[in-house]
This record gives sequence, C-alpha cells and structure tokens, in this order.
Amino acid sequence: PIYCDNQSAIAIGKNPVQHRRTKHIQIKYHFVRESEKNRDIRLQYCRSEEQLADIFTKALGGQSFQGFREKLGLRNKKARGSVE
Repeated sequence: PIYCDNQSAIAIGKNPVQHRRTKHIQIKYHFVRESEKNRDIRLQYCRSEEQLADIFTKALGGQSFQGFREKLGLRNKKARGSVE
C-alpha cells in the first residue's frame, strides 16, 4: 500500500471524476488514479503521527524524531578515530 496522511489526496486518487478544483493536476499524476483503479497499488490513510516518511521530509521535534528513528530501526553511530 501507499500510505498517505492527506485524506483529500486519497479521495482524488480514488475518484475517477474530474472536479473543478482538480483540473490543475497534470496528466502524469493521473497515473496514480489509474493504478488504484487497476488494483496495482492501494492508497491507505495513515495518521500524521504514524507517517514514518516524515523523518526524511520534515523538521520534527525531538520526541517525534526519536520515535520515528526507533520505529525505522535507526540508531546513533558514534564516530571513532580522529579527523585530520
């Protein structure tokens, strides 16, 4: 599944009807809609607090950053040796 924390984006991706407010979306983005229709992909809502991709795309507070880092299995690696 493709996880998304934007319910409007999911609705646009699943709805084959073009609305006045979505006319600006370029043709290449309709690929997602077709892929959903053909069941090649599945769009699924994910609350913002659970959207792990945010660690790579947003400036997060310390607590959110630590939580996402742990869920991804990332840990601090201390540098060894010296840099000259």
